[in-house]
Amino acid sequence: MRRFYYDVTATSNKDQEHCSPSLAAYTENDEVPLPESVVHHWCRVLRAAIGDKAVLFDGHGGEYVVELIEVSKKHASVKLLDFDPIERTPTTLTTIGLVMSRGDRMDYAIQKATELGVTAIQLLTSQHGEVNLKADQVAKKLLHWQQVAISACEQCGLNRPPIILAPQSVSDWLTVGLEQTTQGIHSDQVSAVVAPLLSQPFYRYLTVPSSLRLLLAVPRETTTLSVTERIAQACQSTQSSINDSNDSSVDSPAPVHMHFLIGPEGGLSASEEQLALDNDFIAWQIGARILRTETAPVVALATLHALSH
Repeated sequence: MRRFYYDVTATSNKDQEHCSPSLAAYTENDEVPLPESVVHHWCRVLRAAIGDKAVLFDGHGGEYVVELIEVSKKHASVKLLDFDPIERTPTTLTTIGLVMSRGDRMDYAIQKATELGVTAIQLLTSQHGEVNLKADQVAKKLLHWQQVAISACEQCGLNRPPIILAPQSVSDWLTVGLEQTTQGIHSDQVSAVVAPLLSQPFYRYLTVPSSLRLLLAVPRETTTLSVTERIAQACQSTQSSINDSNDSSVDSPAPVHMHFLIGPEGGLSASEEQLALDNDFIAWQIGARILRTETAPVVALATLHALSH
């Protein structure tokens, strides 16, 4: 069945007062108005017909099987048939600090990192970076990249979309940003599409301090054995049952949370690398070859998952 993200911010004005920010507010056989984004994609582009079924997820955990019961030019609604609490979210949380690149390369990095279960992506600028957004470009690009992540969730089955965080410089993130994150993510740092999710226990886990901080580095004549051992140890340490993230009990153990820093095509400057090392990042050199900036998140996350199982 087709999968769609239930984005309450994209619900038509006609249905705003009738819809809930979470599908959990509805019960079996309730009528649910569809967001305009789903109406357009499912009903107009894919030409869904009355009686067709699909899966909706809203980022609050699990997914819902629904049946299309009403379609008009500007409106559609479904009947909620069933809820499946299934989670496909990795138990190790990951925040990637990713220096922005141009065009399709950035889309690719976000898409594939999402498929591999990244929890958050902090957009970064650096001294050697290609992209520096103007103030009036930030909201539009942030929305675009968040939608890239959501589309990847629809395809891969992830029910909790990663949070894409507004750009800041590498130096600001290393000296101030990591500490600010531990105090909580605010709505002005993310797209309106995911802002309603920030109050959830699952996303508040992003405030958990790093268990390990890794800087993806250019290969040198050194060994990475100690780094891979530390990754494996961190992954196998006390893990939170984040699949039951609605339980906000203070007795619940905090999950393992790792931070990655990935530079641009030209690499981080010497001063940026040193600043990362001074802030407890460990240089992690994966293999003997130099990875492109859009390839590095894929390899890092895939390696992390291999080491954690």
